[in-house]
This record gives sequence, C-alpha cells and structure tokens, in this order.
Amino acid sequence: MHKLLPLPLLLCLLVCSLGIVPQTGSAQEAQTRKAVLVTGASTGIGRKITEVLAGNGHFVYAGARKDTDLAELNAIENVEAVRLDVTVQADIDAAVAHITEAGRGLHGVVNNAGVAVFTPMNETPEADIEFVFDVNVYGPYRINKAFTPLLIANKGRTTTIGSISGFVSGARAGTYSMSKFAVEAYTDALAAELAESGVHVSVIEPGGFKSKIREKVVMHLMNKTPGELADLTAEEQERLERIKERNAALKDPDEVAEATLHALFAETPKPRYMVTPNQEEADVTIRTVLTRVAQLNADQPYSYSLEQLTEMLREAMAEQ
Repeated sequence: MHKLLPLPLLLCLLVCSLGIVPQTGSAQEAQTRKAVLVTGASTGIGRKITEVLAGNGHFVYAGARKDTDLAELNAIENVEAVRLDVTVQADIDAAVAHITEAGRGLHGVVNNAGVAVFTPMNETPEADIEFVFDVNVYGPYRINKAFTPLLIANKGRTTTIGSISGFVSGARAGTYSMSKFAVEAYTDALAAELAESGVHVSVIEPGGFKSKIREKVVMHLMNKTPGELADLTAEEQERLERIKERNAALKDPDEVAEATLHALFAETPKPRYMVTPNQEEADVTIRTVLTRVAQLNADQPYSYSLEQLTEMLREAMAEQ
C-alpha cells in the first residue's frame, strides 16, 4: 500500500504544481503597506503627518534638508528620510530615482513644504515674493510633475497642504495668501487633468495650528537664518520668544494629519479639506467665501436672486 503524504507536504506539492508561490509575511505586508512621500517632514505639520502615516503602518519617504533632521526622521519606524529641497531640481530627480529603485512603488505624495513672509504688499521685496512662490507654488508643481508617473502606475493620490489663507487674506498677509490662492487654482486644474488616469488630487486647508513656520517668519523679518540664533540681539531674542510662546499655545496639528490620512487612503476622498482648530476660524473662512460670491453676483446683468443662490448652494452641498 502507498503511504499517504503528510498534509503540509501534499499542499506544498499541489501549490508548486499549479505554479503558485506562497507569499512570505514580508511579501504580503508589501501589498498592504503603501509608500507615501512627504515633503517638509522635519517639523510641525509635516512631522505630524509623517508620524501618523508611519504609525498606521504605511511606509513614509520623509523629505528634509538638514542632516540632523534626516537623522531624526530615520529613527522613526516605517520612515526613510530623503534629502529633498523642493526648490532644487537635482534633489527632486535624485529622490525620484531612489524611490523608483527601492521598488515599493508610490501610492501618495503630500506636498507640505512651505514658507511665509508677512509684510505690507507695497513694502515687500520681489525677492521675498519669489522666495514664497518658489516653495509654496512651484514646489508642489515640481514634485507632482516628477512623481506623477509613479502615481499613475499605482492609481495613487497627491495632496497639497494649502491654507485657509487660500480663501482669506488681509493686511500684511498678501504674499502668503497669494501663494495659497494659487495652490487652490493649481489643485483644480491638476485634478481635472489627472482624473482619467485614476490619480486623485486634493488640497488640505489648515487654520492656525502649531507650526515652526511662525518662528521662521520672524527670523526672516530680522534678516536672520535659523543658524544665527546666537547672533540675535536682546530685543530680537525677546521678539522670537513671544512668537514661540504664542505658537506653543496653539493646538497640535493632529486633525490635519487625520485629514491627510483620509485624503490618501479613504475609499471616497474629498477634493478639499478645511481643517480649523476652532469654530471662529471656520466661520471667518466660510463667511469670506460667501461674501465673495455676493460681491460677484451684485449689480451685474446676469445676477441671481437669493432664492436661486440658495438652491445652487443646496445642490452643491448635495454633491459632497
């Protein structure tokens, strides 16, 4: 009589005869762990997004410029730091090559790197406007352009961290708001262009959360770099400390990170995510947008009645 083969061996022979290779744990994990690139990942919102994505089991390529920041990011589980300045094409090209060669593919991009200046428009040097646009507008443009082939291959997603300043502007905020208004237009255009490719495009508009950007703004106004802290005068040091105290009192950007997680992985992601730390900022933003609608509609030959505008709003809300 023929001996019956042990069940595990029998199953193995059956699998091999069918040409099926059993997946190892790491291979199975690679299918569920999706890779995401986050720019400006060293501090603030970018750091929080990196930690939340990695904490949810995703693999994060965390973009940063300084050696100390790269080392800190590399110490986080599921994170690989990538030297990346969004204004330097050579850095971007190197990041594309590295991520491509790594073989994980790329599911998502989070364009978070951002800078700001706050000065009166007629007193703002053109160089400052160019500085802000180079990072806040051309940065996402360069990154998305470079990584879109990888995103298309995975039917992935890209999101940009905009701001409620993309809808609300005011005295001394013009340069920053100009860049964030531009991000809104860029998002709409890119979303329409990539829709057929299966890549979803979104923008996240945070309000006033805790961020290192305020300290950088003050240092820029004082014509200092972060490396020149020891050179500050007593008055300049006091000014910086006031900003640090004000920033420390703000909410951590946990909600911004959660919105980013939704934009990247939810079954039905939204085109826009307004994320404010309180009702007041939400109120100001929505009222500003509605005021702009009223101004557009006022005293023009094709204006709409309040009832017609209400119906338009009802229809728009029903589509969300």
